[in-house]
Amino acid sequence: MENNTYTGGRYEGDYSNWKRRTALFLSSQSVSLFGSSLVNFAIVWYVTLTTSSGRMMTITILTSFLPQIVISLFSGVWADRYNRKYVIMVSDALTALSTLALALLFLSGHRDLSYVFAASALRSIGGGIQSPAVSAILPQFVPPEKLMRVNGITGSLRSFILLLSPAAGGWLLAAFSVEVAFFVDVVTAAAAILILSFLPLSYRKAAPPRSEPGLFADFRQGVRYVKNKVLIRNLLLYYAFFFFLISPAAFLTPLLIARSYGTEVWRLTANEILYSGGAIFGGFLMASWGGFKNRMHTIALACAAYGVSAILLGLSTNFFFYLGVMFFAGIFSPVFYAAETVLIQENVENDIQGRVFSMIDIIILTVMPLGMLLFGPVSDFTRVEYILIATGVFMLALGAMIYAAKRKIH
Repeated sequence: MENNTYTGGRYEGDYSNWKRRTALFLSSQSVSLFGSSLVNFAIVWYVTLTTSSGRMMTITILTSFLPQIVISLFSGVWADRYNRKYVIMVSDALTALSTLALALLFLSGHRDLSYVFAASALRSIGGGIQSPAVSAILPQFVPPEKLMRVNGITGSLRSFILLLSPAAGGWLLAAFSVEVAFFVDVVTAAAAILILSFLPLSYRKAAPPRSEPGLFADFRQGVRYVKNKVLIRNLLLYYAFFFFLISPAAFLTPLLIARSYGTEVWRLTANEILYSGGAIFGGFLMASWGGFKNRMHTIALACAAYGVSAILLGLSTNFFFYLGVMFFAGIFSPVFYAAETVLIQENVENDIQGRVFSMIDIIILTVMPLGMLLFGPVSDFTRVEYILIATGVFMLALGAMIYAAKRKIH
């Protein structure tokens, strides 16, 4: 795959019947994401309920993250070399086959956790292959002026599915068995592949150069592209700082609730539901509003608003006020993501977008765990509220810096 094929393809924008094609694509991705999210939760709960071991949970998390980080070095290249529709379909098939194998092993009585970890790793690889292709495919059939709204709808659908899938996974585990959850993922993946097969895309193979570079050479070409393009380089830096700074709000708020408000399950559930509800609202907000004409204004607003939210979470003394702030915070994660994504889709040549989005995946998958390596131990020595206030101040500073730098960047 590395040295006997062409190094790229030409992606030609074809906006005929774009609404129908967008509906096909979003339907396929929603079905695929629902099955994948459901099984991800089922695996975590299965390991938790059968072992009650922190070490086993750590291995589960590592097998879900690390393979995706590694494969992202290559997946962006594949998204730029090959027809992205088929890249997505192959990744869905890989995920479904690994889940099917795990289900059959469980049904035959082989329930060793090593099989669960192997399936998690293969599913992580499938997700890593799919992600940059999904992000880069929209400009091929969505008109540029509609990208923000379509990305906003995508964010809302994603948030809704991530809200629904834990409940569905819990119901399947309680009413049936973990094997049933596995088979649901197989069925949804097959349905997603079938739906996507009806999506027509304009794609033409590029003529192979005399000396065809390998995968690492193509990836280095993408790194050089980002390094030499000021706008994209700065956007990736903003991604890194944003996701590093939101890691306490993403991972430590359950600890804050348990320490400051109580350990009742309904409190933790309300925390997740309100944040997800805010994210759904934020996605629809971007779909209807579209953000400021200057995308950098939207990104700066999202950073500043998230910073204010983190500070208010740290200052809150009333749980219902806390929940209201959590809903408000949830609004601005999809606002930031949609504005950044559209800026990249608008300003990066489509033949190299896969590599740029794979770098974003690497950043997100790396900086959030790094954030927890710092903020997690610190939370054992100080209140989570102080951490949120501090990161909120830095987030406000990031928003101000982005706003001040917009002229230079453009």
